[in-house]
Amino acid sequence: MTDDATQDETVDVLVVGAGPAGLALGGELGRAGVRALVLEREPEPPGYCRGFNLNARSLELFDRRGLAARFLTEGPTVPTTMFVGASRLDLTAMRAKHRYILGIPQTRVEELLAEWAVGSGARLVRGRRLTGLWQDGDGVTAEVEGPDGPSTLRCRWLVGCDGGRSTVRKAAGIGFPGTPARNFTLLGDVVLADPSAVPYGPNTGPDGRSVFAIPRPGYVRLLTADPAPPADPHEPVSLDSFQRAIEAALGHRAEIAEARWLTRFGDAARLAERFRAGRILLAGDAAHIHPPAGAIGVNAAIDDAVNLGWKLALVARGQAADTLLDTYHDERHAAGTRLLRNTRAQAVLAQADGDDDRLAPVRELLAELAESEATAGPVAEEITGVATRYPASGAPGHPWAGRMVPDLPLGPAGADGLTALLARTPGGALLLDGTPQAHPLSAAAHPWTDRVTTAHTHPQALHGAHAVLVRPDGHAAWIGTPSAPVEMAAQELRESLAHWFGPPAATA
Repeated sequence: MTDDATQDETVDVLVVGAGPAGLALGGELGRAGVRALVLEREPEPPGYCRGFNLNARSLELFDRRGLAARFLTEGPTVPTTMFVGASRLDLTAMRAKHRYILGIPQTRVEELLAEWAVGSGARLVRGRRLTGLWQDGDGVTAEVEGPDGPSTLRCRWLVGCDGGRSTVRKAAGIGFPGTPARNFTLLGDVVLADPSAVPYGPNTGPDGRSVFAIPRPGYVRLLTADPAPPADPHEPVSLDSFQRAIEAALGHRAEIAEARWLTRFGDAARLAERFRAGRILLAGDAAHIHPPAGAIGVNAAIDDAVNLGWKLALVARGQAADTLLDTYHDERHAAGTRLLRNTRAQAVLAQADGDDDRLAPVRELLAELAESEATAGPVAEEITGVATRYPASGAPGHPWAGRMVPDLPLGPAGADGLTALLARTPGGALLLDGTPQAHPLSAAAHPWTDRVTTAHTHPQALHGAHAVLVRPDGHAAWIGTPSAPVEMAAQELRESLAHWFGPPAATA
């Protein structure tokens, strides 16, 4: 969908960038009834594909929006993933519903997210580039350049989802500290004159350099270390230089008949100092960049969007104070720190000489942990983000505390499930109440019924709890236990509701 009516209009939220973060955020805001405009500088979607998978964390999040099945029809699922060189990480050991990786091109992910965002009520405008912005106490004014010249947009909130070189982040004055790229990799989606010249998988040449070949429909993706990266790493990669690098690494001729996409990427790791500056927020690569270990970038972007979306919707609708947005920074900045640590560690082990005696014990230890029945699950959950835990109140020792609540059977004889209920409550949350219906704990939540839906369930379904407050992103915000006095539990619940969903409705 393209909409040219951008001159001097006002929207609730302006999202800059139509990558996975921007499109997922547009869908989150649209389904919550917030006027959201997603602005993309490129007139058309890219003709190349950066990645080819969605992990368990993204699929769990999509499940809570009723979207997972739509994505799962697009490709195969694989129950393992590469880890620490040649090791395989068993994903079936995770505590998750989707214990696998879905093979799906990022281009297709973006197409499906765009359809969802627009279908939910968000607007998507392509061919418009943000050139500047300034904010005041009431909103943000954005300067935009398009085919018909400059224009301005007024919004109450602005979210930068515009990549690692984010214009929004720079204009907002948000620092981007971290480590610069020290190693660069050349990537080419090419058609080989003789496909047998580079067999699929790792190909090591006589001097120890290698070329990794990944089959794709109609072409092959080749990756090799860039032997002489230019001073400007964003300088375009020429076919001639790519051809030379491939052949030097292989030690033999491998003629490229056609190059569909050539690029390079580095192992820089940076995390924005703040994910929020007043009315400006960051998500996706604008907030964090990292080595591509585990191909987790698109998944982290979706995670940011889902975390931010429901909070920004509550604030934009006037139901919660803007201090709720500080929890977005707190939660996702902490997650970003872990993301950088995990990907940097994997990158060091992948890029270092396999014969390095100093790193051999580290590889062996991690491979052993990944393959052990006792530790394979926690390792897989950490690497994929399934282990993500946010601050929660109530019973800190409960296995769901702060984590994503599993897809529980709810209703009469398990006729419904948690994910189905969340998918049907746009912008809302769930209170799972296992207390007796004659004296339900959910009575304490009555003033928040415009934001929280109650589902009565059998207490056995709640794994030892008698009530669970589930955020719109599926995470447990509060867990009540049978050992707590009823009035104490009710007060804890009211405090958690006010913290996450704003003050009670005045008319309740």
